[in-house]
Parts: sequence; C-alpha cells; structure tokens
Amino acid sequence: MKNKSLAYFSLLLLIVVFINTNSGCYYDKESLVYPSTGGSSCDTTNITLSGDLNTILTASCFSCHSGTANLGGGIQLDQYAVIKAYADNGQLLSAITQDGSVPPMPQSGGKLSDCNINKFRAWINSGTPNN
Repeated sequence: MKNKSLAYFSLLLLIVVFINTNSGCYYDKESLVYPSTGGSSCDTTNITLSGDLNTILTASCFSCHSGTANLGGGIQLDQYAVIKAYADNGQLLSAITQDGSVPPMPQSGGKLSDCNINKFRAWINSGTPNN
C-alpha cells in the first residue's frame, strides 16, 4: 500500500512538473507581460499642423471648436492664430492632458491617446510653426 501511494504521488509530481515546464509561467513570457501596440511606435518627428494635428483636431475638436460650430466657448481651433495662442499660453496642452487646471478636452469623448498628446507636445516644443 505504501509503495502504491508513493507511485501515485511520484506520477502526480511528474505530471505537474511536465505541465509547468511545457506551458511556462505567464510572467516569463515578455510578449504577454508587455504586449506590443501593433508593432508601430509613435513618431513625433516632423509633426505638422496641417497634416498630423489637423487629423486629430478634425476627429476630436472641430465639432465644437471650429468656425462652423457654435459651441466651445468661441474658441475656434481651425484658425492658426487661435491654436497658437492657446498652445503658447499652455492651455491647449493642459486641456488635452486633462491636468485639472483648465476644463478637460475633448469633453464629448475620451482623452486623446498618449501618442496624439505627444504629437501636440512635439509641435509646441518646435515653436508652434504654421506648417
């Protein structure tokens, strides 16, 4: 009886060891712990207002903040002078990072992605060119 119990225990131990060595630990698999975001990174070099940022503004801001919209407190971000002024005084970045010092934007949707925020930051850091 003792030998039979020892045999079952040994078999069970062998199965557990076999399963663990073949499946691996979740935390040992880098691709599971740090999943990629589709293989693409956020390129913040050569950001342009007319190309890169206008796409983001169209999708997230112009429904309230454009000449055709009568919302957004009269802030028309489709005008270069206006967006430059808000970028230069820090309110644009403060609104999209939602740091609490100005009303968070966009109000009707979720916060912009970190990549899109970094594109605005890069454009501001490059001197807010009218490009």
